[in-house]
Amino acid sequence: GFKGQDIIMRTPGFVGYFEKPLQDAMAAGTMVTSEVELFFDFCPCEIVAVTGSDGKTTTTTLVGEIMKATGRQTVVGGNIGYGLSAQADNLPKEAVVVAELSSFQLEFTHSIKAKAATILNITPDHLDRHHTMEGYAAAKKRIFLNQDKGDYAVLNYDDERVRAMAKDMTGTVVYFSTCGEVPEGAFYQDGQLILRLHGQDTVVCAETDLHLFGNHNIQNCLAAILLTYAAGAPLDVIRQVLKDFKGVEHRLEKVRTIHGVTYYNDSKGTNVDASMKALEAFPQGHLILIAGGYDKKTPLDDFMALAAKRVDTLILIGDAAERFEAAAKKAGIQDIRRTGYSMEGAIMLARKIAKAPQAVLLSPACSSFDMYDNFEQRGRVFKGIVNAI
Repeated sequence: GFKGQDIIMRTPGFVGYFEKPLQDAMAAGTMVTSEVELFFDFCPCEIVAVTGSDGKTTTTTLVGEIMKATGRQTVVGGNIGYGLSAQADNLPKEAVVVAELSSFQLEFTHSIKAKAATILNITPDHLDRHHTMEGYAAAKKRIFLNQDKGDYAVLNYDDERVRAMAKDMTGTVVYFSTCGEVPEGAFYQDGQLILRLHGQDTVVCAETDLHLFGNHNIQNCLAAILLTYAAGAPLDVIRQVLKDFKGVEHRLEKVRTIHGVTYYNDSKGTNVDASMKALEAFPQGHLILIAGGYDKKTPLDDFMALAAKRVDTLILIGDAAERFEAAAKKAGIQDIRRTGYSMEGAIMLARKIAKAPQAVLLSPACSSFDMYDNFEQRGRVFKGIVNAI
């Protein structure tokens, strides 16, 4: 256990909040803090903060690009790229910090005060650590701590758990929705992304202007519009960056088209919810899906029910193949193949089967650790093989 320390600096992946040594130390008066908390204590400039179960990295990256395009010195970090404190040296107060924050980073945060902050969505993840959805949601909700009326809480109107947080907000609440109008905020309607503030509607851009596709990416864009507008970015800058932004590596990344068949790398689909969002981005279906990897043992019924509608052939790899195959059969998926631990085998099989208008999608719904160091390595291997064809 911990004995006699004044301060414990805890890293996100280590020592769960509920574990006894940490609880004992806190009871004895030890201050438990973290790298991000230390950064927030000393950060002199405005903070734009992003959390959520899915979409954090795309939204954070997009917000960072918009803020850079305004000409302001911009630091992007946290749960993405570099730790924030590594970039804290000599930040002028005119700078802006764009922080991606995980629930693990937020659960010990007290001093954050974000100019604009969002929870994109809350789906079951990391319940091994937070024990309950309530605990997980409560950790994420800390992103809005210490806000006042000059700060903005950007809430997902389509996520009941997130929308219900509005009553507890101390900042000004704005919403985003892909399903219809919002009282105040940004929404998607008739193919357009619309900003609604102070009773006035402004079209920011059309969906056809974006390189990003899929409902979840429209959500990410709407959240980014509100976050950056709240942080002072002019609309014309926001509009231009949205039109230029190509997305994040390993997230529904278009690799190449061979004989009318396009190959997509979604290696960042490391859980079932993320991969479902990828499948939803192809409403016309006709996918050859490569899935599987290190199995998180999450329920598969919803994922396979959606795959049964969108996927023509399911190719399974890695540790999870057997459990995934059983769930796929139960969901009525007819054409299921397995290529063991060979990504190359999966791609070559997909290439043999695929005919336009089909597309080949790597979206594993699993971690990568059975075959690779991380999802980035898995995605690069996929792209390397596809580009060598």
